[in-house]
Amino acid sequence: MITEVKEGYVKTEKEHGITTIEFHHHQSNSLPGKLLETLAHTIHSEGVNADTRVIILKSTGEKIFCAGASFDELESINTEQEGQHFFNGFAKVINAMRKAPQFIIARIHGKCIGGGVGIAASADYAIATHGADIKLSELAVGIGPFVVGPAVQRKIGLSPFSQLAIDAGTWRSADWARRKGLYAELHPDVLGMDDSIERLSFTLSHSNPDAMRELKKVFWKGTEDWDELLKERAAISGRLILSEYSKEFIRKFRN
Repeated sequence: MITEVKEGYVKTEKEHGITTIEFHHHQSNSLPGKLLETLAHTIHSEGVNADTRVIILKSTGEKIFCAGASFDELESINTEQEGQHFFNGFAKVINAMRKAPQFIIARIHGKCIGGGVGIAASADYAIATHGADIKLSELAVGIGPFVVGPAVQRKIGLSPFSQLAIDAGTWRSADWARRKGLYAELHPDVLGMDDSIERLSFTLSHSNPDAMRELKKVFWKGTEDWDELLKERAAISGRLILSEYSKEFIRKFRN
């Protein structure tokens, strides 16, 4: 099934208890509000589907897994309410991934920027290739990784998260991300990555769903307040994106 949004889509494929959710946007898999909303809804729908045993989350292309927030959308924000609504889209995706009782395997075939790092961190098991470097660029834009921060910090710890957040212009290598725990596996090429995803998803699709559900609860214990926490963080970003600093950065980025 394909749900199309402006200049992008979310596609779902199902086979033998394995559901693959693929998202695409023509601008380096960046995420406008409608695509975030559709992605969150799709993950939630598969989470409550008893036939889905395991979820694979992937994107299209070759070089970039996800470029984070859509700059078209950031440029169009005019009020704090609009800003909070947009950034709450990332909160909805993260919380949908957190609440889905199935394990979510993320296929990270390329670079992750900003919100893309948050999506990778929200997966239960991320498998990547060399070249899947990461950067939390939000501070450079004049905001900060407020919404994705809890997910990233939970996965890699406060010190590595603070390094990414503070040095917002520097890429960290895929090997750095693996050593810090963001990626569970790192493969030299796409073939090796896909072989590993196929092996793991097949194994999980034949595992006890009740045991996996209880195990996921253990892994995510302590995040029960994220529905409200991430909304509050979205409000911070929604306010800051209206600053002259952010407006000027977006203008320079456009030019």
